[in-house]
Amino acid sequence: MNTTIIIIGAVFGALSVILGAFGAHAFKKFMNEDQLKNYETGIKHQMYHAILLVIIGFNAEYFTNSNTLLILFSLGIFLFSFSIYGLTITSALNKKWRFLGPITPIGGLLLVSGWISIIINLL
Repeated sequence: MNTTIIIIGAVFGALSVILGAFGAHAFKKFMNEDQLKNYETGIKHQMYHAILLVIIGFNAEYFTNSNTLLILFSLGIFLFSFSIYGLTITSALNKKWRFLGPITPIGGLLLVSGWISIIINLL
């Protein structure tokens, strides 16, 4: 068991619930339907990967690369989900931060790399 990975996964999970509540209540007032869907995509991916981090943390003895997985998934969550949050919120405020656009796929690649790392580790 790796408590650091579990704690980081739990923090990302808690933030996902908090940010999801903002999206469902506060942001609903000034975001259009497409912006809310995009925001929800960030929330879903953050929660999926937060749960995965907790699972990895509880089963760290099966992963020789658990610290690598922590880095890949944490950076992936941050770059993917948080860039989506930034893009949707700034777009809704008519001040879209376009520089965040290229960051989202980098985060996605890190998430995919984490999944591939799991496969490699278990082969």
